Amino acid sequence: MALHLDDIARIARLARLSFDADASAQLRDQMNGFFQLVESMQAVDTAGIEPLAHPFSAVHKVVLHLADDQVLELDNRQANMHNAPAQQDGVFLVPRVIE
Repeated sequence: MALHLDDIARIARLARLSFDADASAQLRDQMNGFFQLVESMQAVDTAGIEPLAHPFSAVHKVVLHLADDQVLELDNRQANMHNAPAQQDGVFLVPRVIE
């Protein structure tokens, strides 16, 4: 997939950006280079290769140290609801903004 200058202009318009001709050409070349890299990566046969959990795991064994799930904050729902100007059934009531 190769982008042309009109593609860059359309993308810039959608993103509300403005580029001069030189910047548009440079951006087109950079994006086309990126797409070429992606195409070359997709061309590699990865069938039978197990995904890595970490990039370094291809070089040496990596042990992931995962923290135990613990509740660290107390339930302050009643105290928080006490400060609400309007509440019902344990939730805040706010004015309707969309009709």
